Amino acid sequence: MRGRSLLSISDLSAGDIDRIFSVAMRLKGRTLLDQINRPMLAGKTLGMIFEKPSLRTRVSFEVGMTQLGGHAVYLQPSDIKLGERESVADVARTLGRMVQGIMARVFAHKTVVDLAEYSGVPVINGLSDMEHPCQALADFLTILEHKGKLKGLRLAYIGDGCNTCNSLLLLAAKVGTDITVGSPAGYEPPEEIVAEARKISVGTGSKIVVTHDPFEAVDKADAIYTDIWASMGLEAEKEKRYPAFAPFQVNGKLVEAANKDAIILHCLPAHRGEEITDEVIDGPNSVVFDEAENRLHAQKAVMALLI
Repeated sequence: MRGRSLLSISDLSAGDIDRIFSVAMRLKGRTLLDQINRPMLAGKTLGMIFEKPSLRTRVSFEVGMTQLGGHAVYLQPSDIKLGERESVADVARTLGRMVQGIMARVFAHKTVVDLAEYSGVPVINGLSDMEHPCQALADFLTILEHKGKLKGLRLAYIGDGCNTCNSLLLLAAKVGTDITVGSPAGYEPPEEIVAEARKISVGTGSKIVVTHDPFEAVDKADAIYTDIWASMGLEAEKEKRYPAFAPFQVNGKLVEAANKDAIILHCLPAHRGEEITDEVIDGPNSVVFDEAENRLHAQKAVMALLI
């Protein structure tokens, strides 16, 4: 996988995904002292481009590079002003002469595509308007840890058919996990993503379902996942969106309709009392903070394999 970019879950084969999970678990099992004594990315630098604010993405990539023996450079929006102060292509060409990898958390997916095209170094999508592949890898690593397998499990995604949902659909299809998306009418995942997931699922046996009924979505679910109702950049739609999403709140009543041992996932930040209640996110079935920690381990594996 050395030298490749990760812009979309579509960039990964089933074998690549297995390799990432295997490396992530091995790295997670190592002590920090062991990792420091065996630096995998010694002398390498990751340029981190941010157009959106971040807690988990910045900390996990920066700490991950440090633990792997490398270095990360944080580039905030005012440092670069992509497409305004300088073109994406010129930024990419410049960074490609100085760093060994680029992580970008951006608005438009085309930005990460252009960075990969012009930089000449591996580019990792830390979030775009189309996908959030690193989040999905951490999510499925968490499911694998708690359930012991992925194939044949049932994942229910409740809420907006957003970038995270898109990556979850594609990853579920690749690893053989059944996934049902429960979204309000008009907020479903894009048809082309659903179609791609269904095409992939022909070879893995994964069932891909989209419904407007949250209780149908969680029926017999082994894991329930939710996200905020208005992603970054869509806050202006809050008044319009919230009445439509209110019946899709992940609360005690909805969780009771799933399997008793269904785990609860949320990519964070959580708007408590909106898409999820305190009793659920803080409840015994919640693995939300295991999931947050696994951003570090999954991304360390990605960096170790690509850079």
